[in-house]
Amino acid sequence: MSIDLSLDRLQLAIQHLPKYTRPTCHIAGTNGKGSVTAIISSVLRSASPPLNVGRYNSPHLVSVTDCININDDPVDIELYSSVRSTVERIDGELGIKLSNFELLTLTALQIFERLEVDVAVVEVGMGGRLDATNIIPDEAILVSALTSVDLDHQAFLGDTVSAIAREKAGIARHGKSFVLGHQKYPEAIDVVKTTLLEKSSILAPLVVVCQVSSVVSEVSFRGVPFEPPQPNQVLFHLPAFNEDVTAELPLHGQHQLENLATALSAISVLLTNDTPLKPMLLARVTPSTIKHGINNVQWRGRLSFHHISSPRPLSVLVDGAHNRASAKTLADYINLIISRSSDSAIDLVYIIALSHSPPKTPLETLSPLLPPNLSDARDRIKFHVALLDFSQPAGMPWVKPVPPTETAKTVRELLPDVDLWVARRDAEQGTQLTSAIAWAAESISDAGLVVIAGSLYLVADFYRAYM
Repeated sequence: MSIDLSLDRLQLAIQHLPKYTRPTCHIAGTNGKGSVTAIISSVLRSASPPLNVGRYNSPHLVSVTDCININDDPVDIELYSSVRSTVERIDGELGIKLSNFELLTLTALQIFERLEVDVAVVEVGMGGRLDATNIIPDEAILVSALTSVDLDHQAFLGDTVSAIAREKAGIARHGKSFVLGHQKYPEAIDVVKTTLLEKSSILAPLVVVCQVSSVVSEVSFRGVPFEPPQPNQVLFHLPAFNEDVTAELPLHGQHQLENLATALSAISVLLTNDTPLKPMLLARVTPSTIKHGINNVQWRGRLSFHHISSPRPLSVLVDGAHNRASAKTLADYINLIISRSSDSAIDLVYIIALSHSPPKTPLETLSPLLPPNLSDARDRIKFHVALLDFSQPAGMPWVKPVPPTETAKTVRELLPDVDLWVARRDAEQGTQLTSAIAWAAESISDAGLVVIAGSLYLVADFYRAYM
């Protein structure tokens, strides 16, 4: 099954559904857009009194209701099923043949509308211009934002960063503010600015986030659970307030400072632009509530530490890194925490599954990660790699894992002497992860860390099995 990017089917369907009117923050990007939605939602939920906030992300982790959050909780299954049935009925009666993602997106928007959320924070699925979330009417958009753009999904979005940036900037709306987050490639910036001019969109200023201090605490991989480095202490200023704001960002990795800047820029637009929502926001959102929202933000599956007790106590770092850029981010973080360790020997165990997504190759995704740039710590590390399949995600028959035996060729090319475990071809998908975890437990002699990466679908398998 292929993905047919088009808004034509959705345009027909929405004519037979209640009009969507919820004030919406719309977030696109290759990497970081989920983190930005989590930060924005956390800040808005920390308002006093709290705002009623809906959030839509994809793909889900444990169940489909994870995609649709109401005030930080997955949507009630009965409400989800009722609204989904209505959308499916209209689809069937009109013979539209909406895709699963289109059905899910319309369900999310209709739930937000039915619950009359104060603000909806919506993550683009893929691309932007023709993504199903771009069916949201112009008048409902409060602000659009674009996180970092890199190569991914080239078969659908284009072979160059410029082409991909053009597709993602397609969420910009006439006369509405647009936040352009930090970009690695100058050509992405040029393309986005051109698109904004064409659409008469307003480029919003990017909030400057300063790292006040980074507490360099020594870490050890002997203890379980592993104690990660302290949160980044940050300082920033928003034009709506006279005072600077300091906070502690619990999301791991230096890249999250850039995501925080993007999220705060969107919040700043909400506080300064003249919209019907502005008086309520200014009455409820203060420097203190913003600090609380940042201090308490959570985003599972992205540089997330967990502790499991079976088959023995293990510290596990879970990350959905699935392309070269996100793999580089993961590698940088692993380098950071290992550089702060005085352990004389560390067993680093990767458990990896990759999605088949040409032209992206296993070499492209894994080369930043195997091995990470460990500089003088390299001699202290013993690498172990387990390769497996992930479970077939529900309603997404086109998603397939790269066969572990194929990925193994790339791993051996990158790490010729690696201790390698490959799932048996006849092993059931449901048992592969538990077998890999058991192998990891045997591989760690004293100090060690298990890293699960390569696909959010593998991360989902981990949460279903162990959390």
